Amino acid sequence: MKIVISKPDKNKLRQKRHARVRRHISGTAERPRLNVFRSNKNIYAQLIDDVAGVTLASASTLDKEVSEGTKVEQAQKVGELVAKRAIEAGHKVVVFDRGGYLYHGRVKALAEAAREHGLDF
Repeated sequence: MKIVISKPDKNKLRQKRHARVRRHISGTAERPRLNVFRSNKNIYAQLIDDVAGVTLASASTLDKEVSEGTKVEQAQKVGELVAKRAIEAGHKVVVFDRGGYLYHGRVKALAEAAREHGLDF
């Protein structure tokens, strides 16, 4: 009889962490949630009003303005772009939701760029 022990699925563990954090943070119209999703190729950022259930602003590496550079450089451009779009939409103060990812690498680059370009969190 052979016992098979499978490795934990990293994405399922991330989703559990994200659900645990989401129990405590929520976006409102006055202070929307800046959500980050990171895939292997791209990174996405959204400003979300959870009360109304609407996305107020978004940016990703799929946008035309963000196409060249390393993944970290692209994440910085996405942070800059989402900050610009958020301020244009009238939102300066946000709640940062790292989506269950470590605050490191691309997620950190996006957050710091958003802070540098006017978002407060």
